[in-house]
Amino acid sequence: MMKLNLEITADSRYAFDRKRVKLALEKVLLEQNKFEGKVNISLSVVGERKIRELEQKFFGRDEVTDVLSFPQDEGEQMPDGFEGHALGDIVVCYPQAKRQAMQWNRLIDEEIEFLACHGLLHLLGIHHD
Repeated sequence: MMKLNLEITADSRYAFDRKRVKLALEKVLLEQNKFEGKVNISLSVVGERKIRELEQKFFGRDEVTDVLSFPQDEGEQMPDGFEGHALGDIVVCYPQAKRQAMQWNRLIDEEIEFLACHGLLHLLGIHHD
């Protein structure tokens, strides 16, 4: 049986439904049916400055984007006592998500859920054109 261990970090001013996001990510993982046991993911909800920094550092682009995914590197040492599959990190830009939610006439919770799931698919190696 698969169990998601989701570590969420977000500034307190970025309010969103964490339980909803976790349930949505669990649903994607169950649909993909790739894992047994514990699955570890970290989700960070950040501002524009931080996402721009990451975009520049890792992709060489000076821009604000909505979501970035950083898969766990193969062979990377996990802490002692660690169990399960470490998939990696998902980073969502709250201000960008808020703009997109308004543009698509969605709730911010819906947009963050959508972006987190999109990021998870990238961690699973599922990419779009």
